[in-house]
Amino acid sequence: MLPENMFTVREVTYRIRSAALADAKKLSALRLKIDGETEYLDREPGEAFIDEEGFKALIQEDSKQSRHLFLVADIEGEIVGFSRCEGHSLKRSAHKVTFGVAVKKDVWGYKIGKELLAKSINWADSQGVQKISIQVLETNQKAIRLYEQHGFEIEGILKKDKLLSDGTYYDTVVMGRQRPTSSTYNT
Repeated sequence: MLPENMFTVREVTYRIRSAALADAKKLSALRLKIDGETEYLDREPGEAFIDEEGFKALIQEDSKQSRHLFLVADIEGEIVGFSRCEGHSLKRSAHKVTFGVAVKKDVWGYKIGKELLAKSINWADSQGVQKISIQVLETNQKAIRLYEQHGFEIEGILKKDKLLSDGTYYDTVVMGRQRPTSSTYNT
């Protein structure tokens, strides 16, 4: 469990905290809503639906795994966004986590995604995670710039990876952030 943090942006106050079992029902409804608000995510509305019990199981599992982090953002008790870092159990991949984030469209612009990302990066660095990976739809240039500002680099492009509602295939940008090292190199 991470300590919660409060943020105020343009008179909107929200908090970011670890997900709790009591959040499961709200998370299920929020994920379904967010999937219908944008095509930046992997799913169509209702696809890979996770119900309240599914979220409870996910939150419980994440709380047991040292390489998992599940955060929520709420405004006066209403969950408006969430993020997850999912670690890997295989020895060759245990040094990295995969990051994902989703924020309700009506609260875009309040830096909620930025703060979820920053908190996740701080957690990962404190846990000794060497690499954070994320995949971003090529059309989500705002997110790509945000990730670059936080030390992520483009590692590759998955060509024609997603088929969107306009009938066009779009690329997925694969990004990664290496944990900064404190050592210096003499060249």
